[in-house]
Amino acid sequence: MTIESVLLTLESVLLLATIILLLYSIREGKQRQNLLMEVGKATKILTRQEYFLAVNDSMMDAHDEIVGFITGRPPSDDDSKRIDDIVHNIEALTARGVKVKYLIPKFHDRLQIGHLYTKAGAEVRYSICALVSNIRYIIIDEDVAVIGIPESVGEKEATRKGYRIPSEGMALILKNNFSGCWEQSSPFEDYVKEIIRQTGAGPKMLEQELHIDEKELERLAAL
Repeated sequence: MTIESVLLTLESVLLLATIILLLYSIREGKQRQNLLMEVGKATKILTRQEYFLAVNDSMMDAHDEIVGFITGRPPSDDDSKRIDDIVHNIEALTARGVKVKYLIPKFHDRLQIGHLYTKAGAEVRYSICALVSNIRYIIIDEDVAVIGIPESVGEKEATRKGYRIPSEGMALILKNNFSGCWEQSSPFEDYVKEIIRQTGAGPKMLEQELHIDEKELERLAAL
């Protein structure tokens, strides 16, 4: 074997080793990235749990009225159980005479939550007020506020963490904001009919998009 052949073989071995190390490095990098994503996801879930826990606990303390300006985003798999808990709370509260009112941003995909809460006994309206883009809140009996903070600015951003603030002054400020938006907002039933008129689509087609039963859409359209 000539020296050229030896050098060529050695170069090939080194090249192969370099490729193996590069592939291993890429694989390790992806694993680290996946690990960080999973940790971040778990952290987000924990903080969202804190928010929903604060909401549910505060709701059950109500005696007269609950009003809230919420995102009404379609529930993810992680959120479905939390939404079910809120629906159950609304049913229990309204059964004992507590008034429950929600304002939700005026987007088509928010009708699913509005429908669930309306069926449970809440009064739901859809608003174009901008405050919910940056902050979400509920007010219990005009003396406790639960404020939700999103991950970043935007009406479609998920709420990251909640704060329960027993302050009549804070509750009054938020209640005034709520009342001003409430008067300018569309009741759930009117907004459904507005969407049916705008789209020209039939209840069967809208059932898949809005996640509301076809027969229920037909009933709402006839109101």
